[in-house]
Amino acid sequence: MSKHRAPNKLTRKLSSVSQQAASPEDIVEEASEESFPASDPPAWNAGRENPPPASRTSSDTMKRKFSFRSASQAEVLPAKKQSRGTAPDNLLLQRLPQTVRDRMSGELVCVSLQRGEILHKPGEIIRHLYFPTTCMISVTVTMRDGRTVEAGAIGSREVAGINAFMGGREITQTEYIVQLPGEAIKIGADPMKVEFNRNTEMRDVMLRYTQAFMAQISQNVACNRLHEIDQRFARWLLEVRDRVHADEFPLTHEFMAEMLGVRRASVTDAATKLKNAGVIKSRPGQLRIKNIRALEKLSCECYFSLQEEYDRLLDISNA
Repeated sequence: MSKHRAPNKLTRKLSSVSQQAASPEDIVEEASEESFPASDPPAWNAGRENPPPASRTSSDTMKRKFSFRSASQAEVLPAKKQSRGTAPDNLLLQRLPQTVRDRMSGELVCVSLQRGEILHKPGEIIRHLYFPTTCMISVTVTMRDGRTVEAGAIGSREVAGINAFMGGREITQTEYIVQLPGEAIKIGADPMKVEFNRNTEMRDVMLRYTQAFMAQISQNVACNRLHEIDQRFARWLLEVRDRVHADEFPLTHEFMAEMLGVRRASVTDAATKLKNAGVIKSRPGQLRIKNIRALEKLSCECYFSLQEEYDRLLDISNA
């Protein structure tokens, strides 16, 4: 993919939205009908009640903004939300040898994770791994002054707890927090380590995944330093969509600003441009992607580069 793309019709329109008085209807028509074909997302949930608006109270840490629950609390779920032997819907889990999955089938538990649950704390011994299927987990770093930023994301092609194979503890600075609610497949670290140590094919898959995850973090560093917030915001939405298999998510501008490491006003400005161009639709606490092709055009090269790296390392073409 070329790293230097000529400005297209939608890009020029978006860059001038804040300066021109063009009607939103005209911009929506141009983005949806002329520039790119519309995607086929799920229904807009017209009958669902709006979620409560995000709190406007400023705070220094994410822990004050959300009601966090520990991983031990996450284990206590109604029986209907857990099932053993669930077929994996996680790409990484699917890439493990069938013999390994068969031996571990009795250890796999499908759990429902709620937003704000802390799965791994800094320096904590990793006792469980989580393979997300419909949820998304953020790997966050919090500074001494309380500011938090997302260093990486874990969804349906990854696992939370890879450090279980590398000393058994999470590194000091990072914390794993559920960003978008949904389901994950949970397994104890001990049976995973047994298989990791005795099965060379599984070990190869997990090591290649570790390389892919390191590539994600490296790409994030370059992206955050070199690309504009509009491009980064578009890329971030695409990656959320890929990981949770949905076009609609419960997200607030405040939370997205935390994850991107920018001011809330910057996210609001980027979201307004996309909304006015018909690329997304939003309401308090909820965001829906309307035009995938347009969002891809507006994203930086990092989205496609990282996608290709994951495909190569995890051999997704032969999955």
